[in-house]
Amino acid sequence: MTAPVRRRKRPGNGSRPATRPLAKAPTGIPGLDEITNGGLPRGRPTLVCGGAGCGKTLLAMEFLVRGTLEYDEPGVFMSFEETADDLVENAQSLGFDLRRLSARRRLLLDYVQLERDKLTESGEYDLEGLFIRLGHAIETIHAKRVVLDTIDVLFSGLSDRLLVRAELARLFRWLKTKRVTAIVTGERDGEHLTRHGLEEYVSDCVILLDQRVMEQSATRRLRILKYRGSAHGGNEMPFLIDDHGVSVLPITSLGLAHQASSAHLSTGVAGLDAMFGRKGFFRGNSVLVSGTAGTGKSSLAAQLAEAACRRGERCLYFAFEESASQITRNMRSIGIDLEPWARRDLLRVHAQRPTALGLEAHLVTMHRLIDDWKPRVVVVDPVTNMIAVGTEIEVKAMLARLIDFMKLRQITGLFTSLTEGGGAAERTDLGVSSLMDVWMLLGNLEANGERNRTIQIVKARGMAHSNQVREFVMTNRGVKLLDVSRRADGSVAIGSARDARQPQARAADPKPRRRGVVK
Repeated sequence: MTAPVRRRKRPGNGSRPATRPLAKAPTGIPGLDEITNGGLPRGRPTLVCGGAGCGKTLLAMEFLVRGTLEYDEPGVFMSFEETADDLVENAQSLGFDLRRLSARRRLLLDYVQLERDKLTESGEYDLEGLFIRLGHAIETIHAKRVVLDTIDVLFSGLSDRLLVRAELARLFRWLKTKRVTAIVTGERDGEHLTRHGLEEYVSDCVILLDQRVMEQSATRRLRILKYRGSAHGGNEMPFLIDDHGVSVLPITSLGLAHQASSAHLSTGVAGLDAMFGRKGFFRGNSVLVSGTAGTGKSSLAAQLAEAACRRGERCLYFAFEESASQITRNMRSIGIDLEPWARRDLLRVHAQRPTALGLEAHLVTMHRLIDDWKPRVVVVDPVTNMIAVGTEIEVKAMLARLIDFMKLRQITGLFTSLTEGGGAAERTDLGVSSLMDVWMLLGNLEANGERNRTIQIVKARGMAHSNQVREFVMTNRGVKLLDVSRRADGSVAIGSARDARQPQARAADPKPRRRGVVK
């Protein structure tokens, strides 16, 4: 009796994942390669669609330029709307020199002039002439990437949907036979992704761009609607176009993969360090200092910045209320001189009104400044001003991405947050306290005809910390926490009541004390 023969299972039939994943062409665009898990499908067409001004042409152009410069893949850009000179001029705003790339035969720009009023249906219509022209361009520079911008113009005079769909399918099949990675752009029309509502059915990957204006602030967003044969991020992602090109800001790309440091960092205030077990907080922590106006949030932030500079560490200070000169002048009143640290390039203050940019532009600016200068400490003062350019949910999402970005680089971040009086004390206007590792709440207690500042540690993850509410004052040497003075009934005396209590305490203590010795 012979033993049964076991058939070998082939990859991809459910026994185990296929060993040949989909080949991809990296775009070189920050963030886009992350949400596409490596780039666009290599050797296949991708449809990029959206309304006017959403950035289709610039994204496609950067795909070609990055491919040429970073991946040694020459490209052909065939335009049906803009001349070659217009494309060269527009690309200069992104810092790309298309003429130089064209002279080196790394990039070929081709403008196909089509007059829409002369495109009418008469007899057979096919794209054979386009195939010949595009094929010659591909062979001339041995192109690996192709952009067709904008595909709608080719069929603007046709009403036969079946004919349009057949020709589009033939175009995409032809592109596949050439083994080029292609981007085809299309104008969005109403409820359809494109004017004809057909292109999305014959594309292997579909990317939708959108531009919205909310509260007089324009925001561009990107979403991958479809990607055959590949997992991808399906959420809407904000993206930015500036003089560095296109930057996509994926919410899901960072996550919680950072390493937690056990090293401690001084707050710059001796009494405050004592409230954290005389060690301060962990390096790489996100620290929130919240309180009403005038409680000393910026002063505490400046103290942390100065302490970092004294250790020889770089500190980057993002100011959204005051100029760098005003911050320097104001901090001198409490004995904190930031100017010498700025001259030594240990401190940089980036001051800008929140309304000058959108949330995504601010986030990209922060990322670039941090990557270029590599600080160890970052101050954001105050984060609540960002509500002027976004909703509470959008600001919170932006801060989450910024915090994850800094944690991956072991950067300690201090964020100040303005709270309004009269509400719950342990609440922030943006609800960002859950994102923070350390939360310090500043107060202004009014009693006996005076206002006195207090500080308390609401939370400190992974650290023993004091549960006391401590009084602090601004001195000519910075922030100083005062000793706790208790009355006979156990209550804490602050302000003038504490000052009146001190002579009584000394009179009640008969033990002589040596000068200069503090117990």
